[in-house]
Amino acid sequence: MIPLRDSTPSNTFPLITVTIIALNLAIFFYESSLGLEGMAKLFSVFGLTPLNYSQGYVPFLAYLPFLTSMFLHGSWMHVIGNMWILWLFGDNLEDRMGRGHFILFYLSCGILAALTHYFVNPLSSVPVVGASGAVAGVMGAYFLLFKKARVLTFIPPFFLFNLPAWIYLGFWALTQIWCGTASIFFSDACGAIAFWAHIGGFLAGMVLYKLFLKKELPLYTV
Repeated sequence: MIPLRDSTPSNTFPLITVTIIALNLAIFFYESSLGLEGMAKLFSVFGLTPLNYSQGYVPFLAYLPFLTSMFLHGSWMHVIGNMWILWLFGDNLEDRMGRGHFILFYLSCGILAALTHYFVNPLSSVPVVGASGAVAGVMGAYFLLFKKARVLTFIPPFFLFNLPAWIYLGFWALTQIWCGTASIFFSDACGAIAFWAHIGGFLAGMVLYKLFLKKELPLYTV
């Protein structure tokens, strides 16, 4: 299921959303210039490797991957997929939250997604990279904030459906829970994807979004 557009117009230019997208694309251009060996070294330092935090004392700066990992991606399809979803749903959240609140919300969801992945997979030695957890937080908030919105969805090979946003996003969340649960018992059940980071990010977005919304100005009548 590939979302093509949503029905909710944005009232302001989504500066933070566009900046996050541009930054992720620029970083991936840099990654690509390093070659496979260089990317592997970069991921080992700035990607999130749970095992690094399960072996005793860890210096404070070593926790940076909980932040930096959400700006790294493993392939063009990986970064384009994440940034496309952010473009579709992020502008409306930025509209409702304001720029400062939106960037704090996005980073908070990404960090909580990374923590979820760590707690489920504390002994994993595989570096995890990607903005999926933070983007999942945006999806979780959109799921509750824009229930009446619709998402034009392409289902290969040639089906188009104008789905209610809650159905599209709810189905996506259920697939993550299904695959996340399956991956606990069979490590390669749905591929090498950090499904629990997606689940943690989605839930974080649902729980936290109200804290970041713009305050409504009081209305006085005379």
